[in-house]
Amino acid sequence: MVKKTILAICTLFLLNIVAPTLEAKALTFGELPSKQTSKQWSVQVGQAEKGKGLAKPKKGKYHTYSLVVDNIGKDVLSAEIYMYRNEPNSTTKFALFGCPGEEDCNKNNFEEAISLAKQMNDGYPHKFSNFLLAEKATELEVEIVWTQKGSEGRPLKETFTFS
Repeated sequence: MVKKTILAICTLFLLNIVAPTLEAKALTFGELPSKQTSKQWSVQVGQAEKGKGLAKPKKGKYHTYSLVVDNIGKDVLSAEIYMYRNEPNSTTKFALFGCPGEEDCNKNNFEEAISLAKQMNDGYPHKFSNFLLAEKATELEVEIVWTQKGSEGRPLKETFTFS
């Protein structure tokens, strides 16, 4: 009986020490803006724009942020930007943007990719002024897929991970 009591007390004591370290941490930016760059791209997460019709953060559900992607390298022929968040205890990443009404996402993809590239080549970064990120997410992944002259139409890809 005494051994069982001592074992139970030791087990509870160890659980109190180990359990807090197993707690999942949500992605929070200590200081905004948070910026990452490469030879080709600059990606900056910042404060979300506020205004009528824009999403507002909801405590316990999600935060709001802005994102600015700028081409700081060679001119590109086409560009696509994708954003993902992780889900705790899952290897799957969830896209932050989908197709409204389950439309064909690839319908105007080529024209949009060329238009985005032209905009960025002209010195105008692409801005997401206000997007939602679930509080339970611990990672924001920004994926940029592009083509450039001389790459024989082969897509290039770069991933920026904020955690």
